[in-house]
Amino acid sequence: MAWPLEPILTRFQTLALGVLVALTVVFPTLTAASLFGALGVRGVAIGFAFKDIFQNLLAGLLILITRPFRIGDQIVSGEHEGTVEDIQVRATLLHTYDNRRVVIPNSELYTNRVIVNTAYNRRRLAVTVGIGYGDDIAQAKRIILDTLAGVEEIRSDPAPAVLVRDLADFSVNLEVRYWIDPPIRREVVESQDRVLEALKPALIAAGIDLPLPTQQVLFHDQTEETDGDRTRQREGWPARAENPRSRAALTQRPETP
Repeated sequence: MAWPLEPILTRFQTLALGVLVALTVVFPTLTAASLFGALGVRGVAIGFAFKDIFQNLLAGLLILITRPFRIGDQIVSGEHEGTVEDIQVRATLLHTYDNRRVVIPNSELYTNRVIVNTAYNRRRLAVTVGIGYGDDIAQAKRIILDTLAGVEEIRSDPAPAVLVRDLADFSVNLEVRYWIDPPIRREVVESQDRVLEALKPALIAAGIDLPLPTQQVLFHDQTEETDGDRTRQREGWPARAENPRSRAALTQRPETP
């Protein structure tokens, strides 16, 4: 049965008026204007004080309802990464990998980006391997894939892949992609360690170069007599059948008979 709304409002208005009259009788210096002014200032102050609390409370309820992550998931939020230890009304407790606790307000987790590393039961990883410019890329790919087939933690479905990602200053960089499960942080680090440990000797045994950063210093004979003549300069340029003439030869005036 629905209660009529007008009698209820009238009753509350009468009660509020009675409280105001009683306060003015008890405190004669208290006026209605000062009372409403005090209530307004205090209401604003209380509103600012409880704004963050209510915001975090609402965000916590929404997180518990929508469940973007759960207790035990490994997440990344801003600069912090770890395992969700508890989801409280005001904040979420994160247990970092170096055994520290981070208290993150729920409003921050709800409004900002959060990476859930354990949302799915498997995860793709990638490591970069650099080979020399003189090496056979197809041969290096075959060796890498054969080596990955012997690493126990790597899934065969989806199959690993090797892609040329960059023609860098000192090497041709190959991106080695593979899948593992479960996708927890400890398994990620350990699998990358095992993959790189297996790839290094396999590539070296096949004669594939793993180049180090090197620099080459070229001494330039920048003289009027040799400038532009590749046969006489020392920049490492290959000589051609028709080399450009030197600056001295270009500026030399022909002799008059």
